[in-house]
Amino acid sequence: MPEPKKPGAKGGKVEAPPADKPAEEHVPGEEPQMSQISGLFVEKPQTVTAVKGKNITFVAKVDSSQLLRKPAMKWLKGKWMDLGSKAGKHLQFKETYDRNTKIYTYEMTIVKVVDADAGGYRCEVTSKDKCDSCTFDISVEAAEETQQTNILEAFKRSGDAGEDAGDLDFSGLLKKRERKQKEEPEIEVDVWEILKNAKPCDYEKIAFEYGITDLRGMLKRLKKMKKVEPKKSDAFLKKLEPAYSVEKGKRIQLSVELADPNAQVKWLRNGQEIKPSAKYIFESVGGIRKLTINKCTLADDAAYECVVGEEKSFTEVFVQEPPVTITKMLDDIHVVVGEKVEFEVEVSDEGANVKWMKDGVELSRDGKYRFKKDGTKHWLIINEATTEDIGTYYVYTSGGESKGELEVEEKELEVLQSIADLTLKAAEQAVFKCEVSDEKVTGKWFKDGVEVIPSDRIKMTHIGRTHKLVIDDVKPEDAGDYTFVPDGYALSISAKLNFLEIKIDYVPRQEPPKIHLDTTGSFVNKNTIIVVAGNKLRFDVDITGEPPPTVCWKKGDMEISEGEGRVRVETRKNLSCFVIEGAERSDEGLYHITVTNPAGEDKADVMVKIVDVPDPPENVKCTGVGEDNASIQWDPPKYDGGVPVKGYLMERKKKGSSRWTKLNFDIFESTTYEAKKMIEGVLYEMRVFAVNGIGISQPSANSKPFMPIAPTSEPTRLMVDDVTDGTCALKWLPPERIGAGGIDGYIIEYCVEGATEWVQANETPVEKNSYRVRGLPVGEKMLFRVTAVNIAGRSPPAELAQAVTIREIVERPKIRLPRQLRTKYIKRVGEKVNLVIPFQGKPRPMVTWLKDGAPLDSGLVNIRTSEVDTILFIRQAARDHSGQYTLSVQIENMEDKVNLEIQIVDKPGPPTAVTVTDVWGFNAALEWKPPKDNGNTEITGYTIQKADLKTKEWFTVLEHNRRPSCTVSDLVMGNEYTFRVFSENICGMSDDAGISKNTAVIAKTGLKQKVQPYKEKDMSSSPKFITPLVDRSVIAGYSAAISCAVRGHPKPKIIWMKNKMIIGEDPKYLMQNNQGVLTLNIRKPSLFDGGKYTCKAVNDLGEDEVECKLEVRVMTEKEAEKK
Repeated sequence: MPEPKKPGAKGGKVEAPPADKPAEEHVPGEEPQMSQISGLFVEKPQTVTAVKGKNITFVAKVDSSQLLRKPAMKWLKGKWMDLGSKAGKHLQFKETYDRNTKIYTYEMTIVKVVDADAGGYRCEVTSKDKCDSCTFDISVEAAEETQQTNILEAFKRSGDAGEDAGDLDFSGLLKKRERKQKEEPEIEVDVWEILKNAKPCDYEKIAFEYGITDLRGMLKRLKKMKKVEPKKSDAFLKKLEPAYSVEKGKRIQLSVELADPNAQVKWLRNGQEIKPSAKYIFESVGGIRKLTINKCTLADDAAYECVVGEEKSFTEVFVQEPPVTITKMLDDIHVVVGEKVEFEVEVSDEGANVKWMKDGVELSRDGKYRFKKDGTKHWLIINEATTEDIGTYYVYTSGGESKGELEVEEKELEVLQSIADLTLKAAEQAVFKCEVSDEKVTGKWFKDGVEVIPSDRIKMTHIGRTHKLVIDDVKPEDAGDYTFVPDGYALSISAKLNFLEIKIDYVPRQEPPKIHLDTTGSFVNKNTIIVVAGNKLRFDVDITGEPPPTVCWKKGDMEISEGEGRVRVETRKNLSCFVIEGAERSDEGLYHITVTNPAGEDKADVMVKIVDVPDPPENVKCTGVGEDNASIQWDPPKYDGGVPVKGYLMERKKKGSSRWTKLNFDIFESTTYEAKKMIEGVLYEMRVFAVNGIGISQPSANSKPFMPIAPTSEPTRLMVDDVTDGTCALKWLPPERIGAGGIDGYIIEYCVEGATEWVQANETPVEKNSYRVRGLPVGEKMLFRVTAVNIAGRSPPAELAQAVTIREIVERPKIRLPRQLRTKYIKRVGEKVNLVIPFQGKPRPMVTWLKDGAPLDSGLVNIRTSEVDTILFIRQAARDHSGQYTLSVQIENMEDKVNLEIQIVDKPGPPTAVTVTDVWGFNAALEWKPPKDNGNTEITGYTIQKADLKTKEWFTVLEHNRRPSCTVSDLVMGNEYTFRVFSENICGMSDDAGISKNTAVIAKTGLKQKVQPYKEKDMSSSPKFITPLVDRSVIAGYSAAISCAVRGHPKPKIIWMKNKMIIGEDPKYLMQNNQGVLTLNIRKPSLFDGGKYTCKAVNDLGEDEVECKLEVRVMTEKEAEKK
């Protein structure tokens, strides 16, 4: 049963509660009274996906150990439909109780799930002052259906023989008519107000008009809506509205106003506390508290509470789904009795349910009607149409409807064999027999318009397509007109029975027998009869002679006897009938008829030729493929059915698919065919039907799978990379068009300029885009070409525009020294040295390395040289590796050289001879000599430190002093100092220091200090902010901080406020005060944390405050990408 339309289905929003909620829920106009929500469920029903037509059971378990009385359980669908009232064959409920565990088990079973069972469900359990609820969803998926298609019957299909063709196309028979579209203005309606003001006699009419299925529940709910004066609340100045309505995907805001602006509130959803997030946003402005729900879904359709202390405010939010509209209307259909009917409609929502009706009556799934659903498409299927199915079919959604006409025509019944008139004498047997085209057709026999009643003497039989009326022992009263009338067809077959009463005076006479062949009927030429295989042959031969002759039929030496066999002879007076039931190929041949009596003998020959549909064609194969086409070839059938083959019908399908597509509707006479409009890279199979004058053969065996695929285009940018004596290196880029076949490799060919014979250079295709052709004659001019190869064959060749002379090209050697090596190359001791120096020259040059004019020691330095570069590698550099390196590249008498200097440096040693040369006042003069080891680089400065001999703690007094002397000032009187000096270079400070040989003593003088009386300064001052707060814009979810600075004495008290409300001990905020620098850290702010922040400083002398505006925004896509 489809869910009822919501009151807002026509565009209006109805803020009213549902009809079937429990009595404890909120009623508009009353103060809500909710039971205490607690966890009573031990096991809850889970969301499932059910298979259409199968049974499914949901189990809920409730712990009653803490309950004073038995709990009450309700199963609900949607928001208000109580399923308890729907119990029956489709919905079954069961309840059990375990005394040991005190657990109630509730089961709901849905028998044979249908599409209408999909949706959201809820189960509620209540017991006096406690309640609990849970929700779950059911989605329904269709069972897999197999569909068989008879290719011969589907000769004409819709479309242009594409892959999706296959439905019978009778669209040409339908009358074109224009649909009348009624545009009705959308009017907001309130069903609750309509029901309040309506008369009881109009309730049924209103329920039908607005799609209300649970009218009784809504009337019960309406009865409880009494106007009661709201109770005055101490905590709330303004409570939540009784109910809110919002469209799916929209935003809704719930707002209350509190008497105490500083009161804390909690928001609950179905009894569960809501935490702030991007979906649920809390706002607080003065005494107003707001809850904003973004992008509402059906899961947000629930009961909400705002809790302040012991008081609560309740409301209910209804989420309305947008109306489902019809995007593709129903089409009118015209079919013949027995054919399949499919009504198709397309709606705007995949999860929508539709309702099918015929002439105002809703259709249900039974043996006659089937419903099918795929995404937004819905089908109504009638497997075998009858005249009873004629009518108008409607489909309804929550936001639209469509209708289509079904016209069913009767099948034409063909009479294959009519009834023959009979003239009989008394006591003879009358046999009336006719044959129609449909085996299932029944009928009645009439005599002179009166139905014939079977008896011991009159018998009626129906075997296959043959209907027979047999009258034994014919009497004069049996004479009359006999008629056979098929049931359901405006058709009748009549014949006459004549009763012959003859009085003969017997005069014996003799007459030689004579066979009278009638050559005007089934004979195509003299004494030859052609019969279609499977059909019935009845050949009547008139025979004369006195006395009546004896008739004998033979085929070769085999005599055909009279009887009830498939091939038989029926003999009457002056007539012999040769009958073949269901002619077969073996029945073909020459038949002999011989008649004899005492007066003589006569003979005749009759040739029976059996014609049939041909055998299937043979050896169907693919002889060639292209990018979107393929050439198919086959052999004619071995047996043409006795009639020349007129042509062929072809079909193809994708490998693995069961749907065949016709390629031609007109007979194709040749045995080769080019199939087009195929998809490159897809495997196909073909089959062929042979057609002659009798009919269409069975399909041939499927061809081997083949794939339409085309060779690639030619390779691009073919060029010569290198030429030597006897070789030529080529390189190229892949083809611009490759296709589904890919590239298996490349074939390289060459020939002498002016010749026409191309020689293949490589036996197997090469995968790389370069190749060196070897064994070429020196001095000859050669042409080259490259061809791409794949499964479809070779591509067009890419050729060089000009011939290439095969000889060594001499190129001057040239060293391309990298930029960083053109100056001194410096490395620290222990580091790795890896220098790559490219060079050029042809033929391959000779490379020589020297160090300081002498050959390199291979034990200290590694040298690796290739055709295009040389590498100098030192695994761990030492000072011995420093020096000037010379690289020489030589080809015959041509040479190129470069010099590069490598310097390996280390930390310097300590300075020497550190001496205190002079001491005066509070100063001391120092001198020293540079270190003996400068680390193989220049000394860049010195660092001087001092130490008091009492404490022996070292303090740096000078850094980066470039001269080997300095003056140390600000020494303390009465102390004795020693000094140490570190040397510095580009590697850093020396590990050891040079320590002074003597010390500096700062002697005391005879001066006497005159102490002035100390007057303490009054530092008291009122608070004043020296650095204000600054407006900021931060991203939601990322921690932020705002800072300012204040001074004042005594130390002021700091108060942080948001929107003029004091920020208390909220763990979200961290307040810091570091020497007057005030910082407020906000942990992962949300949109709710935006607003105006104030910092206030207060002491006994006054107060001061600063404020700023904090904006919290959502991260943009560009910012998210940068992250």
